[in-house]
Formats: sequence, C-alpha cells, structure tokens
Amino acid sequence: MIGVLVTFTQAEKFDHATLAKIAGELRGPFEGMAGLRFKSFMLDEDSGQARNFYIWDDEEKGRSFFTEEIVDKVTGIYGVPPKVEFFEVVGFVDNSGA
Repeated sequence: MIGVLVTFTQAEKFDHATLAKIAGELRGPFEGMAGLRFKSFMLDEDSGQARNFYIWDDEEKGRSFFTEEIVDKVTGIYGVPPKVEFFEVVGFVDNSGA
C-alpha cells in the first residue's frame, strides 16, 4: 500500500465552507475507483492548508494517478499547485466495518 498526502498552501487561508464545497463536488469520481482504498478531504485549521490524503492498494496505481494533467486540474480548483508526497504504508487500521 502507498499513502499520498497532497497539500495546498495559499496566502489566504482555506476555510471550512470552501473545502466542504470542493469535497462535495469532487467526491463522485473517487467512489468505487479501482485501487483507491481511502481518500479524505481535510482542512488544517491552524495553518489554513487544504490537505487530501489517499491510501492506494497498489503503489503503481497511486503514483500513476498524479499525472501532470491531474496536478494542473487541481491547481485550477484550489488556486495553487499542490505539494504531493508519497509514503509507504506499513500498517493500517480500518474500523469502518466494511
């Protein structure tokens, strides 16, 4: 498994309402996406950063998702380019009951 943290930092802090709207508009394509186990849309209220966290079952799928086209698309949505970081997932707890 691979984890991906995508961080958006802009001069003016992101707010809850803006990120909730983005999350609502963008969640559909991720539901049932092959290889994607988990995705969250998050707000770091202290820094005002928007953060998205993904867990992919397959490293290749996770890395290949973040194409130049996707990065350009989310830059347009969030207004700033993202910082994309990849992490090896060495343990995972899933309490969803699924």
